[in-house]
Amino acid sequence: MDKPRNKEEVVERYSRVFPRASRVTYAPIVGVRARNAMVWDIEGREYIDFLSDAAVQNVGHNNPKVVRAVKEQVEELMHFTFIYGFPVEPLLLAEKLAEIAPMEGVKVSLGMTGSDANDGAIKFARAYTRRRTILSYLRSYYGSTYGAMSVTGLDFEIRSKVGELSDVHYIPYPNCYRCPFGKEPKSCRMECVEYLKEKFEGEVYAGGVAALFAEPIQGDAGMVVPPEDYFKRVKRILDEHGILLVVDEVQSGMGRTGKWFAIEHFGVEPDIITLAKPLGGGLPISAIIGRAEVMDSLPPLGHAFTLSGNPVASRAALAVIEEIEEKELLRRAEKLGKYTKKRLEKMKEEHELIGDVRGLGLMLGIDLVKDRETKERAYEEARKVVWRAYELGLILAFLQGNVLRIQPPLTIEEELLDEGLDRLERAITDVEEGKVPDSVLAKVQGW
Repeated sequence: MDKPRNKEEVVERYSRVFPRASRVTYAPIVGVRARNAMVWDIEGREYIDFLSDAAVQNVGHNNPKVVRAVKEQVEELMHFTFIYGFPVEPLLLAEKLAEIAPMEGVKVSLGMTGSDANDGAIKFARAYTRRRTILSYLRSYYGSTYGAMSVTGLDFEIRSKVGELSDVHYIPYPNCYRCPFGKEPKSCRMECVEYLKEKFEGEVYAGGVAALFAEPIQGDAGMVVPPEDYFKRVKRILDEHGILLVVDEVQSGMGRTGKWFAIEHFGVEPDIITLAKPLGGGLPISAIIGRAEVMDSLPPLGHAFTLSGNPVASRAALAVIEEIEEKELLRRAEKLGKYTKKRLEKMKEEHELIGDVRGLGLMLGIDLVKDRETKERAYEEARKVVWRAYELGLILAFLQGNVLRIQPPLTIEEELLDEGLDRLERAITDVEEGKVPDSVLAKVQGW
């Protein structure tokens, strides 16, 4: 098969071989080379990546330390199955993950993607508690494997077609900008916590619940940050009933929010953490980190894959962790996050299209609205901003149809961050001034 020569040919050939279930499109960028926060396409055009490859490239594209580790490991041992043998690399990785985890006495199960990590967490939780019911949040996202899809509260269309796991129930997430209970901060009485209590009193038997699955920051719901004491209150209720807290750090982990794990901002210790995306620096790897007694609840091969613990992916993950430590990227994410949020708040003062700016570290969201009073979501405007950003050389995406996703690499150069923010504001201005035609709406799919 001939190698494609231009962007249009690549896009056309994609449509012939990949089903729509496998991907979603924001802009036709055919990436062929990348370094840190820069991406070059097949035609030589350069882009600033404000998406970090969907929150994968925390230490930057093609990080030199990660690349060296991969090259060295490929020369020595590409694979030696972890499920039968004892390769050293996954051992070192698991020990390091246990060291940085915000829990004591943990064990680690390795996989390949966030979806399989969340699938495994369901199995571990049910096996340990000997209970079946799972609690999850509306608008949550845990992946597209069967189990992960079943506890996801974001899109129910797929389940109407293929079915789902049973015994899954949902509660509202504490969204202070779009409160599901219609409250404002001054009138809030933490109805979101009271709802959980009522759930146990009137719908779900608490003694039959294995776990609550939670994102410390709801990513695909639009970068929703809960009140600081929310998880403390919820954890007290869970502990009363022997219910595990499973925290999905697939998008928010590995320094993204200024701490190794976003749950550390909220002062609670989870029972299980799932991790993936940025862990491998671009290679497929995931991890479930859990209390030892929970992780020992399944029989041999109860959650195992032939390629789990792959030495190359494990070595890459170790390099990612070393890079975060050596470059002090936790501190840098916090610093750059505060700076970026301040600039976005300034944009909000000058652009009526921006209804809310929220997030922690370099995990930020810009909620675009048609009207600040009604908070009506600006769906078409978000698509236009993403397209105009693409034309200006900025990689951007949206969540929930209207929330711009701001997640540059933690290693992005400060001048490049500023340039990206300048391009972002230019895109917003052009949309507000009607300079982006409706015809682009057909080109931006999103989800």
